Amino acid sequence: MVRVLVAEDELDLQYAIRSKLTSAGYDVTAVADGRVALLEAQAAPPDLYILDVTMPGMNGIELCQTLRDDPVTGAAPIIMLTARAQAADIERGLASGADDYIVKPFSLRELVGRVGELLDNASRTS
Repeated sequence: MVRVLVAEDELDLQYAIRSKLTSAGYDVTAVADGRVALLEAQAAPPDLYILDVTMPGMNGIELCQTLRDDPVTGAAPIIMLTARAQAADIERGLASGADDYIVKPFSLRELVGRVGELLDNASRTS
């Protein structure tokens, strides 16, 4: 089963994402803190990450860079989630190593679609 790690500190949104991805057949681990997400990733690297930009412990940009710098955690696709929609914010998120950048609010159906696309692309290139 494909594993997804969700790092989102808004608990209602975290629950909604986890529920939708679980319904789509993914094994989801969800946490509310960037440092906890890093520990989870190091203990059991997932197949894809969904990271909120603004969260306690370690923000999503720092977490993305840290994950990418580690050969154990760095190969999986990363989707950034944020309310920050300025071009500079998007560029910063993608420059940190993210494969996709989704601005809140967003459709959960769209998120599931993007997860599937990134996983398909990753399986074709590996």
